[in-house]
Amino acid sequence: MSDDLKKGLEGVLVAESSLSMIDGDAGRLVYRGYTIEDLANGASYEEVLYLLWHGHLPNAEELAAFEDAMAKEREVDDDVLDTVRQLAEADENPMAALRTAVSMLSGYDPASEDAEPTDEEVNLAKGRRITAKMPTVVAAFTRIRDGEEPVEPREDLDHAANFLYMLNGEEPDDVLADVFDQALVLHADHGLNASTFSAIVTASTLSDVHSAVTSAIGTLKGPLHGGANQDVMEMLKEVDDADSDPLDWVKNALDEGRRVSGFGHRVYNVKDPRAKILGERSKELGEAAGSLNWYEMSTTIEDYLMEEKGLAPNVDFYSASTYYQMGIPIDIYTPIFAMSRVGGWVAHVLEYIEDNRLIRPRARYTGADPDETEFVPIGER
Repeated sequence: MSDDLKKGLEGVLVAESSLSMIDGDAGRLVYRGYTIEDLANGASYEEVLYLLWHGHLPNAEELAAFEDAMAKEREVDDDVLDTVRQLAEADENPMAALRTAVSMLSGYDPASEDAEPTDEEVNLAKGRRITAKMPTVVAAFTRIRDGEEPVEPREDLDHAANFLYMLNGEEPDDVLADVFDQALVLHADHGLNASTFSAIVTASTLSDVHSAVTSAIGTLKGPLHGGANQDVMEMLKEVDDADSDPLDWVKNALDEGRRVSGFGHRVYNVKDPRAKILGERSKELGEAAGSLNWYEMSTTIEDYLMEEKGLAPNVDFYSASTYYQMGIPIDIYTPIFAMSRVGGWVAHVLEYIEDNRLIRPRARYTGADPDETEFVPIGER
């Protein structure tokens, strides 16, 4: 590979953004100047959405109006729910079902078709509606697939609590709602990751917000971007089911050449700051349930890989056991990721098209030499 070729666009600057900053050496994540620790411990997901979309944290009046607007957009058209039902009954992949449903939402969005593709107010309203409706889609799909009927959203619950209510059919306690809200905050944005870049590539053509988010969901569906926390939980369950000592298990796995999910990151060279926060919440949930099995198993594996291999855990490593202890089905971990990250996708789309330029990279040609390639008519081949 030549020095000027950056495979995977690694290290290539393609845009300027005021949304999020990652310091991979220091293990820092910042949204619009605020550290992820301050936001995760002091702000709700709705506050973070407002920050990302409007550039500042809301005051009490602004937050109340924003929460009300979000809550009123949660219902999904019956035709979309019918499609979700068909996909669930056909045992479709949850991310594929979400991708299809979000694309279909476009046909029922009240925004005028005459609106300019760069109309910020229209695009923001579309983004708000998509973000409000995605939890309804994910919860409905999960319940139908499991043989239960969807639960209608409630306007009196916040974004996180309402999703857990729609998923389980009962209002969550304050602890579970708070933990889930914090998880949404932690996943809301993360620079120009693959799905976010996919969204702005689509938006740079002056396509619509629904298309941009659909592109992002399709990108997140790939196992090299999304799905790691699902892999982590399946790994932890494998250790538990085998009644293995986690230290012996991880040593054997490495000897066999297996990859241990949830470790390493393209950006972070140290422990992901989001993993620190979710690790604490995983421990708290374990203590509340009277068993630290999942937390202790995770820390044993983390300590060994840090000491022996210099590998640090990423956000997926502890979100796995956190979600599992909340009773969330393993195969909807990635759709939940999308439910949170859509806030960042929309924010980046809005920001990029303010000073839009079509994203059109080039590739170095390595094919046959046209001066040495003779065209032969079909009858002579």
